[in-house]
Amino acid sequence: MSGQPDLGRADLLSMLAELTAKPVDQVPDRLGSMELAWLVHMVEQRYDRRLDLSDDQLAGIRTVDDALAVFRGSLTAPADG
Repeated sequence: MSGQPDLGRADLLSMLAELTAKPVDQVPDRLGSMELAWLVHMVEQRYDRRLDLSDDQLAGIRTVDDALAVFRGSLTAPADG
């Protein structure tokens, strides 16, 4: 994938709303391990690409904004082979 992905904060909040069955405006900004796993799964499905995040990257994701930054970085990196 070249260029900036069309993934935005609102997309991640919508994905979390689907998981939690809450309205988007009631989705918390802080992420637990289940929410993070869900987001990784949903982003991989949406872009048909494995994110292959390092342990350090995963450990640094605590909020929706953290996730957005890491996911965008991973999606703009060249895909392996």
